[in-house]
Amino acid sequence: MKWMKYLAGAVVTAAVAGMATVSYAAPAKAPHNTVTKVGAAKIEAAPAGKARAATAMRPATKNTASTPRIVAPGERVTAAPGFRLWLTAEGKHWTTPTSPEPQFRSVVDGNIDLNTPGVSLQSEITDGRAYLSGLYYGGKGVASGVEIETAAGTVHGKLIELAGHPGWGVWYATTEVGSGGPMDFVSQVTVHDTEGGIYAQLKTQ
Repeated sequence: MKWMKYLAGAVVTAAVAGMATVSYAAPAKAPHNTVTKVGAAKIEAAPAGKARAATAMRPATKNTASTPRIVAPGERVTAAPGFRLWLTAEGKHWTTPTSPEPQFRSVVDGNIDLNTPGVSLQSEITDGRAYLSGLYYGGKGVASGVEIETAAGTVHGKLIELAGHPGWGVWYATTEVGSGGPMDFVSQVTVHDTEGGIYAQLKTQ
């Protein structure tokens, strides 16, 4: 009987010991589950971090205002058949369809003040078409574009300059005359700067 008691006690002890082993197995998984959840939280948070990084790396918007075309001294620019312009350090040179011999406007003869904003105008109207050009000079900032108010409407021209910021340049444009006629065809020439302001302006009326 004592042997049976000892055996029963051993079985009970073993059973109790086995229950203890099983009961601690579940809590042992809890830290594992906790780590897994934390890891999942980190994985889910990663896309948001990437989105913020992508937003921060977007390139800044650049200023797209046009600037004058830079030409070499004596380089011919053809605005239209027979209408050619070129610059030298002394000033503006050009030809027109009815005046193939070069014409010239000086920037060094004292007739213009390069320190005061100004615009000049030379025009020729032939066979229903106007050939317009002139000097611009003395403005603040950087010239960007030119608008010419004519009897036929607003015309957008182009600008050319020598390298090195000489303080002057040449504008030019061509347009059909239409019903405007040659008299007082151009009423205003406005050279704008890269900030949208007025670099220099001429009013003929």
